[in-house]
Amino acid sequence: MIFTSLPFVCFMVITVIIYYLIPKRVQWCFLLLCSYVFYTIADPRYLIFIAVTTVTVWFTAIRIEKLHMEQKEYLKLHSKEISKSDKQAYKSKMKSRRMKWLLLGLLLNLGILSVTKYTNFVIANINNIFKGAVSLKRADIIVPLGISFYTFQSLGYIIDVYRNKQQAQHNLFKFALFVSFFPQLAQGPISRYGQLAPSLLAEHRFERKNVSYGAMRIVWGYFKKVVIADRIVAGLTTMIGDEKYTGAYVFCAMLFYAFELYCDFTGGIDITIGIAEAMGIKVTENFNLPYFSKNIKEYWNRWHITMGSWFTDYIFYPISVSTPMLKLSKWSRNHLPAGIGKRITVYISCFVVWLATGIWHGAAWNFVVWGLTNYAVIMISQEFEPLYARFHSRFNVKGKAPYELFQIIRTILLMSMIRMFDCYRNVGLTLRMMWSMITSFKISVFYDGSLMDIGLTASDYMVLLVGFAVVLGVSIIKLKKGSVRDGLYARSSLSFYNIMAVMLIVTLVYGAYGTGYDSSQFIYTQF
Repeated sequence: MIFTSLPFVCFMVITVIIYYLIPKRVQWCFLLLCSYVFYTIADPRYLIFIAVTTVTVWFTAIRIEKLHMEQKEYLKLHSKEISKSDKQAYKSKMKSRRMKWLLLGLLLNLGILSVTKYTNFVIANINNIFKGAVSLKRADIIVPLGISFYTFQSLGYIIDVYRNKQQAQHNLFKFALFVSFFPQLAQGPISRYGQLAPSLLAEHRFERKNVSYGAMRIVWGYFKKVVIADRIVAGLTTMIGDEKYTGAYVFCAMLFYAFELYCDFTGGIDITIGIAEAMGIKVTENFNLPYFSKNIKEYWNRWHITMGSWFTDYIFYPISVSTPMLKLSKWSRNHLPAGIGKRITVYISCFVVWLATGIWHGAAWNFVVWGLTNYAVIMISQEFEPLYARFHSRFNVKGKAPYELFQIIRTILLMSMIRMFDCYRNVGLTLRMMWSMITSFKISVFYDGSLMDIGLTASDYMVLLVGFAVVLGVSIIKLKKGSVRDGLYARSSLSFYNIMAVMLIVTLVYGAYGTGYDSSQFIYTQF
């Protein structure tokens, strides 16, 4: 039951209506039931995996919290009776016990994720390394819907409890709702318990503004997904599916994919946030105008924000301040050139983060290369910062509109090129296609009618052009006002509802429907 299917639309509408009709004290129970119904419809077998993650993380977090409380009570009662060294020894002992529970929870659930998602990747690589000598069969393992998202969300919770930044939820079913909340189950965002749970578990009375805002966000998401992303995918599939499309076609495919991925992913997130908002539930924003970024680092602070913050908080910082890294930092400052000595631990920590990011996105080498390419570009950019500073001091262009436009276009093109590893899904093929943009680029492709033979008609291009203009216009409004929603609603309710009605009609009329249409699944559900 994907978001763009009629059954899901009916499911969503019925859920919101019943949510406000039932007693407020059982609203969260109803959402839990709906979430498990949604997951069961996807595949009943998935329930085993999400149930195991829910129960093990819930139980482990409670055990860790009890150890925190036990330590607190012991020190409160005996702080005057024991020496400082004994107190420190006791704290170390308790920390070790908490760490054992944390590792148990992490290893169990990361193990489930690894086995389901990466077993066949390992088997394929073993077969390639030992050609002829070894021939392992692919394992018949299902990959549960959204397993990367709900696993990371759950592990973030247990780490926060371990760090004593979050109180454990003692009600198993309330925690189960946090893990399985159906709008964000398939493609995120990766929420933190402290951010999502308060509104998710709260009682909500019907408020027209919440429902209106939510409906507008949902319609906007469907517009981007059905009118733009599902339309452009026809031409994109043609160009990346045949190696004869080289040179200028590759450049077009690169830009098509950038626009399709943005509309697909942000469209899905808009629907997720809209459904939650219609029920008064606050879900973390996952995008902040990434295509207005002036460099790759800024781009990743604006794109898939919850994933980036997860890797930063739970991988980058723990590695950076770990004992081995602190020792390495001390050694490198004394034995290596000053610049490298200070930053070597950052290099290593970032390498691990981007390697993990690539692997998280998919069990294939193209995703590994994609992640490490992002890492290389960001590190090189940071090393060139002194050079950039000298350039800006000599040429007064920083902050000027033409230069900022150049930076934005440069970032879009660079990110689009890196994403070709995701688009073509093969490292060798991607490199060949990149090279063809240099060796066989024919500008005539743009005006001789060639682009009419890739599965898109003149009317399709017109709809895409108008769609691009609308998305750009809305983005500019958000850039200036901070919130498109509040800006529209503040003028008058009439204009708000008129705009929503127009967007809905455009989506229904110009959506990529028709004979043989099969709405493509949201791209990020595969991750």
